[in-house]
Amino acid sequence: MKLNFEQERILAVIAHPDDAELLCAGTLARAQQAGAVIAICVLCQGDKGQPDPPLDNLAEVRQLEMQSAAKIVSAELFFGEQPDGGLFDSLELRRKLTEIMRRFSPTLVLAHSQSDYHADHRAASVITEAATWFSASAGNKTASPALAKPPVLWWMDTVNMTSFDPHFYINISDFVETKISMLNCHQSQLQRGKDSSFSPLQELMLQQCSARGAQSGVKAAEAFQTHTAWKRCAAW
Repeated sequence: MKLNFEQERILAVIAHPDDAELLCAGTLARAQQAGAVIAICVLCQGDKGQPDPPLDNLAEVRQLEMQSAAKIVSAELFFGEQPDGGLFDSLELRRKLTEIMRRFSPTLVLAHSQSDYHADHRAASVITEAATWFSASAGNKTASPALAKPPVLWWMDTVNMTSFDPHFYINISDFVETKISMLNCHQSQLQRGKDSSFSPLQELMLQQCSARGAQSGVKAAEAFQTHTAWKRCAAW
């Protein structure tokens, strides 16, 4: 089965800088090469994951790292600017993300699974699901007009593949090096390799895309689920 991204506008909504690299960067790179327009929205500042020695301006550093990573796939970048561990579903954040969606006008949104391990990931999932719907609701006012219809929504894999049964896989065998290049932009996090509470990111990323590739008969893959609610999926 072939999937054509050529005329799509794809927005990945992630909780933290470097989440895209772990879960969907290969798909973004493949789609961008095929002609899609790409954007990434990072809801949290990444201000809590300190390297050793710690940085006084960690949030600023991580924003710059994310900008460097986004340039690799020519992605437009949006920031939610919420503190790590302080991401909650709220009317304010729904409106903020709804406005971002209306400005970018995605046809497809990639979002965290509600089964993922991190509280910020699960909160991001709820906020994103709501915003995809309200982005096309004329009664929900923001600075930009409502979209003609809600974008299609795909749930991304969970970190370490826990509690996630894929509906389908995207072959990213030709884009693993792109994932590595993007991840290498996040040096503040790669420096946390000796932190016992933190997993080595590149090893985790490569193990996951290799495992998903083995499951789907290719060298490397990223896994997704479709959001099957009414008006939230589409025929391809």
